[in-house]
Amino acid sequence: MNWMPSATSPIPRVSVPDHVFARLSEAILSGEYRPADRLPTQRALAADLQVNMASVREALGRLEQLRLIDIRHGDGARVLDWRRSGGLESLVLHAGPGEFMGDLFEARGLLLVEASRLAARRRTDEQAATLIELADAVAGAGEDGAALLADWSFMAALVEAAHNMVFQLIMNSVREIYLPRTASFAALVSDRARLAPLYARAAEAVRDGDEQAAAAAIGDLVQAQTVGMAG
Repeated sequence: MNWMPSATSPIPRVSVPDHVFARLSEAILSGEYRPADRLPTQRALAADLQVNMASVREALGRLEQLRLIDIRHGDGARVLDWRRSGGLESLVLHAGPGEFMGDLFEARGLLLVEASRLAARRRTDEQAATLIELADAVAGAGEDGAALLADWSFMAALVEAAHNMVFQLIMNSVREIYLPRTASFAALVSDRARLAPLYARAAEAVRDGDEQAAAAAIGDLVQAQTVGMAG
């Protein structure tokens, strides 16, 4: 492939490695570079982007950490299929989560329902009390922005109370998709009069150790939110 960023728009000299990284990751995720394609040499990239070699090396290192490329001595850097090798971070770098919104909400629902079961079984008294407080915070939020932050805090606390490290790490990645784009998710909490009792039901079920009731409440909440986002 013969893709190269245009030399007529040199990269700003602020956070140069970040800009090199953004240019290359965009080319990979958009399909301009396809799996198994070899990237240009570091020297060629540096010359075309009008940056130094150190900036290119740093950007390539970040791409390798995200499993977007594979760097091998003597073979240069080859593009990986990010759908097979990447993590949730790839959605953040992609044009946005919109293309994958259905997948995102399906996975969110499955994770939160199971986390609620585990939380009802494993939560500490302090965690149970925190969930009750956060449910009240969602109900009392006056604006969508405050309600969205309260919703995130509630769900993050629920997953933390499940005491499953893999769930926790997944939530860390989801946070990078969600929090910078809260305006895009306003419909999650717009019908607070309807949703608030579901947060309360879930928090109370976790507090009472009722796994089935906790899962049912979270399932109803997630379903209502998904319908709201789709509408």
